[in-house]
Amino acid sequence: MSEENKNPQEEEVQNTPESVENAAEKVEETTEEVKETVEEAAEEAVEAATETVEEAAKAAEAAAEEATEEGEEEPIVLEEVQVGGAHDDFNWSVGNKHSAAYSEEESKQYLEQYESTLRDVIENEIVSGKVTAISTSDVVLDINFKSDGLVSLSEFRDTPDLAVGDLVDVYVEQQEDIRGQLILSRRKAKLLRAWERIVDSYENGTVIKGLVISKTKGGLIVDAGGLETFLPGSQIDIKPIIDYDSYVGKTMEFKVVKINEAIKNAVVSHKALIESDLAEQREAIIASLERGQVLEGLVKNITDFGAFLDLGGVDGLLYITDISWGRISHPNEILELNQKINVVVLDFDENKKRISLGLKQLQPHPWEVLDAAIQEGSTVKGKIVNIEDYGAFLEILPGVEGLIHVSEVTWSNQPINAREYFKLGQEYEAKVVTIDREDRKMSLSVKQLSKDPWSDIEDRFPVDSRHTGEVKNLTPYGVFVELEEGIGGMVHISDLSWTKRFAHPSEFTKVGNDIDIVILEIDKDNRKLSLGHKQIEENPWDTFENVFPVGSYHEATILRRDDRGAIVQLPYGLEAFAPIKHVRKEDNTLAEVDEVLTVKVIEFNRDDKRILVSHLRYLEDIRREADEQVKKQRNEERNQTSKAVKKQQSSIEKSTLGDLDVFSQLKDQLSQEDDKE
Repeated sequence: MSEENKNPQEEEVQNTPESVENAAEKVEETTEEVKETVEEAAEEAVEAATETVEEAAKAAEAAAEEATEEGEEEPIVLEEVQVGGAHDDFNWSVGNKHSAAYSEEESKQYLEQYESTLRDVIENEIVSGKVTAISTSDVVLDINFKSDGLVSLSEFRDTPDLAVGDLVDVYVEQQEDIRGQLILSRRKAKLLRAWERIVDSYENGTVIKGLVISKTKGGLIVDAGGLETFLPGSQIDIKPIIDYDSYVGKTMEFKVVKINEAIKNAVVSHKALIESDLAEQREAIIASLERGQVLEGLVKNITDFGAFLDLGGVDGLLYITDISWGRISHPNEILELNQKINVVVLDFDENKKRISLGLKQLQPHPWEVLDAAIQEGSTVKGKIVNIEDYGAFLEILPGVEGLIHVSEVTWSNQPINAREYFKLGQEYEAKVVTIDREDRKMSLSVKQLSKDPWSDIEDRFPVDSRHTGEVKNLTPYGVFVELEEGIGGMVHISDLSWTKRFAHPSEFTKVGNDIDIVILEIDKDNRKLSLGHKQIEENPWDTFENVFPVGSYHEATILRRDDRGAIVQLPYGLEAFAPIKHVRKEDNTLAEVDEVLTVKVIEFNRDDKRILVSHLRYLEDIRREADEQVKKQRNEERNQTSKAVKKQQSSIEKSTLGDLDVFSQLKDQLSQEDDKE
């Protein structure tokens, strides 16, 4: 007898048919004479064992149901079936009363019928199995194979309510191990099913569910049916997400956007699912849009150029220029995030899915309801909302503006810099000069609110009168001086000083300084005054003509020097010009700044107030005078010598004993002196 028949208590119910067959084969080996009888008995034993297993299974199911009703916690395990033991209904001995004689053909037929009730199981495939029993460590599954399979109970942690009779998918790892046991795996089946769903989602766009299990760098890890997938931070939602932790532990729906077959890895997106839903909503909303239609929107984002509104699945843009009839510098002056507002559809593009919205269009244009009392000559009040080079715009009402041109700021003829004069937000009163309601334009004036100061200019600022004004501006050609509000004129650079020449007025004064002036000329039509500063004093050039006549010598200090010449300062602060060659010194070098020289006046022009001087001419005069002095001295010496010779000659001639040698010497001396000359 086989080892199985010796130890029937060690076999489980699912191995009973296999044990019977082994016993039959053993009997066949023991006696060949009763081969046919044993085969028939084996067939009968198989049939009896099968009936026994079915009865045991039914009894186990009935017991499980009864235990469930009574509230038993322990799962029901199939009772062990003893094969070939003392309690067998089948007697393996030949000629047993239960045996029957079957022909070989009938035995073969019965065996085929039995095997036809079993499933052909292929390794590495997923099959469906029925839970037949649950122990503390394993789950018994019937997959309609010749033997049942065992799966560790730990693989069913995700199904705590597992019960006998449930159907589950399992993966066939081995049809039979070394112990003849069918090896199944629910975990591998789950992973393969999960991967199939992931591939299907990637290829067909189907939606899968997953549990966010942890946060990682750049996103989240999602458990999609047992497989870990990556959810990038940019794919969590259509709006930027900062707090990733708030998503951990949530079950969400996803679409697979990328897979890697080699390592069974995938990237999922929740954003794609939202965008897909929004696209459908957008199509429906855009299809029903009409220009002029009023919709309710939720402010979802505010930028410098406008605000984006959620119109219930589709976004629209509200430009800053369409928020208010008045000027605003930023949309947040009127709008807030998550604020619900009514807007009107201005335009939309079905192809580009763009919708332009308007808020101010829900109200009439302010020009259409402008008070009729505002007309030419009226005084209005407002604030500066825009500044340009040519003037500033004064907002009377939101959406109603008037231009204050730079020429209408002040009665003064001095140029006005609008960007320096006006400040945004400043309030002003102005007079309406012109108004055009059809073109919605208005020109304003600030200066016309006060009396024109030029109307009686001759009485208040007559010619030759002296005044003190404030320096308002400097130009290369003069100084602009304001005498009072709206009244001013220019002092030409040549009228700043009688004696000094300035390269720029900044050498004489600065903006903001006070300056004494004389009214030289009035141009009432052009609103101009010609002013002078040097005229405060008498013209000193009448006196200078006598002090600095041509040919006179004076001490001069070099003030400035360039390639053309040098400006020198003469006594009394008078400045003169010396051409470059006329400032060369005796050693042929040019005089430096601050060096003091003696110069000669070579030209004096009273009308042009110009004096030319020369150090070179002074040196030439000195040399000439020195030469003349030497020549004069020599002539005097010559005359003295001649007189002495003549006197000596006269003495010799009177003497009878004259010394001819002495006379000759004197004559020779005179001849030598003549040769020298």
